[in-house]
Amino acid sequence: MNYDVIVVGSGPGGYVAAIRAAQLGLKVAVVERESLGGICLNWGCIPTKALLKSAQVFEYIKHAKDYGISVSEYNADFDAVINRSRGVADKMSKGISFLMRKNKITVLNGNGKLLKGSKVSVTDAKGKTSTYSAKHIIVATGARARQLPHIVLDNKKVVGYRKAMTLDKLPKKLVVMGSGAIGMEFAYFYNAMGTEVTVVEYLDHILPREDVDVSKEMYKIFKKAGIKLMRGAAVQSVDTSGKGCVVKVKENKSGKEHNIECDVLLSAVGISPNTDNIGLEELGVQVDRGFIKVDSHYQTNVKGVYAIGDVLATHALAHVASAEGIICVETIAHAEGKFDHKPDTIDYNNIPSCTYCWPEVASVGYTEQAAKDAGYEVRVGKFPFSASGKASASGANYGFVKVVFDKKYGEFLGAHMVGANVTEMIAEVVAARKLETTGHEIVKAVHPHPTMSEAVMEAAAAAYDEVIHL
Repeated sequence: MNYDVIVVGSGPGGYVAAIRAAQLGLKVAVVERESLGGICLNWGCIPTKALLKSAQVFEYIKHAKDYGISVSEYNADFDAVINRSRGVADKMSKGISFLMRKNKITVLNGNGKLLKGSKVSVTDAKGKTSTYSAKHIIVATGARARQLPHIVLDNKKVVGYRKAMTLDKLPKKLVVMGSGAIGMEFAYFYNAMGTEVTVVEYLDHILPREDVDVSKEMYKIFKKAGIKLMRGAAVQSVDTSGKGCVVKVKENKSGKEHNIECDVLLSAVGISPNTDNIGLEELGVQVDRGFIKVDSHYQTNVKGVYAIGDVLATHALAHVASAEGIICVETIAHAEGKFDHKPDTIDYNNIPSCTYCWPEVASVGYTEQAAKDAGYEVRVGKFPFSASGKASASGANYGFVKVVFDKKYGEFLGAHMVGANVTEMIAEVVAARKLETTGHEIVKAVHPHPTMSEAVMEAAAAAYDEVIHL
């Protein structure tokens, strides 16, 4: 019943932290109330990518003539697409179970709650409660879909991202509330499958956290695909009394109201941390707006209690949670004499962000405007994929790579991409920024031809007035 580390939650923060702790020689247990892998693996990152891949394949078939191929008959089997997605998630969850056994990590199934005296209670599905102790307790309970007070999710006509992955049938009309990564991915998926989609965004541009050029490009691409995009508007209410939904939308500036009929309203307006009813108040753990407050190595104000992932007010991304989990347990192991040095902290300005609609969106670092607001004088380079031989050969010559450098020293401030598989390209920039690579060094780093990644070099060359292919 006694452990060195108990991790509450087994998402990409929790299970990674547990494995790293076990690798460092600590005795570890993980508390999980549902499925190993958490939301990301079971209901988020992984199964959504399976859905999006099915949509992409379906679109390839619809446009097969563009590649010189004739396909006489085809259709999308919505149930089969959903089942494939669930199968991928189930397989991955079983993989995490294997990793738990491999690393001799104890899995405690049930709802966890922190207790005084460095203890955690776990209540299983039958209501039986057991208590365990650990010198170090890591809270990694993740987050859930945020609910607005005036929009009640009934999981039938008004749904969150989880239910949107397992709808009983393909809706004819869908309204998506919110145009962040989740909203844009589902808008793309359902549009590709044949649903009439309307996206309502409160701010004046879609993908509001991205560089303004990215937002403008994605607006044009989504509009061309037949998706209706309402920017600067808010959902006021939803009437579910009839056969479908009537969504009342109000334009922010003009005050004009619209009634949109649909089968389903998807709320994609962010997340709320899972920090209620897990014992934080009783222990006196400091929380701000539901998010746990920690230091740079994820220690809370209560000795022996740590927190990582979406319960923090940091980037709500799987790779961030994993990185935080590793730093957290390496800090613990260092204090226990099992790790040689205290790990470095995370540079949260060098965290890549990816949206997996089609085309994809990827970015890292400063936007052009943010760099200027921070006081930098900038060099900006932009290379469109319409000038890329590989993109044209692939039939994916939409989008661009945009890079931002400090004019004085050549510091790589940021990169912003729209295009096919750009989520696979952004890591080059993350590594370059980590290594303090300058713009001129990117220009002189020979990139393979023909590739999509050449666009990073070409964009950098454009910033220095050396671009060849424009």
